[in-house]
Amino acid sequence: MTTICLIRHGETDWNAAGKLQGKTDIPLNDTGRKQAMKCATYLNSEDYDELICSPLRRAKETAEIINKQLQLPFKIMEAFKERSFGKAEGMTIAERNEAYPDRNFPNQEEREDFQARVMGGIAKVKEQYPNKRILLVAHGAVINAILSELSDGEIGSGKTKLMNGCISNIHVQQDDWKVRDYNQTEHLS
Repeated sequence: MTTICLIRHGETDWNAAGKLQGKTDIPLNDTGRKQAMKCATYLNSEDYDELICSPLRRAKETAEIINKQLQLPFKIMEAFKERSFGKAEGMTIAERNEAYPDRNFPNQEEREDFQARVMGGIAKVKEQYPNKRILLVAHGAVINAILSELSDGEIGSGKTKLMNGCISNIHVQQDDWKVRDYNQTEHLS
């Protein structure tokens, strides 16, 4: 059975300020580095076969901190890059609501294209790593897109606020992906 442990990257200054990051390449802040260390301490290298991450700095830095302890084979996959939110990147919620009350941000990646890219990445992981246990460090919108797709919209996009450093787990059951748990944060306490 293929399993994927989804980890949201640690906090950045933009997360702390409530700014939308998207594909803007923001590094972790000190809190984010501590969250990544807590993930590393919580996770056991014997439970995983491979670590995959988004190429954006905040995810890559989180993965590198985790992997310093776990020492897993490490791969970067473009499919798990955060969604582009176009002109809304760098804006707070209040600024976005004022400028774009319909949430239709100019130059953003279309939701359908984003969903197809992310789920294509999940399909590739399943194909390339059958019966393997994968750690995947990615972004809030990426993980929420996965959770939404696998739960038929019950959780995920528009419904679940994922915390920085949270852990969610999915697995293949009879050829279908299932959500085991999501937004787990006990390890961050």
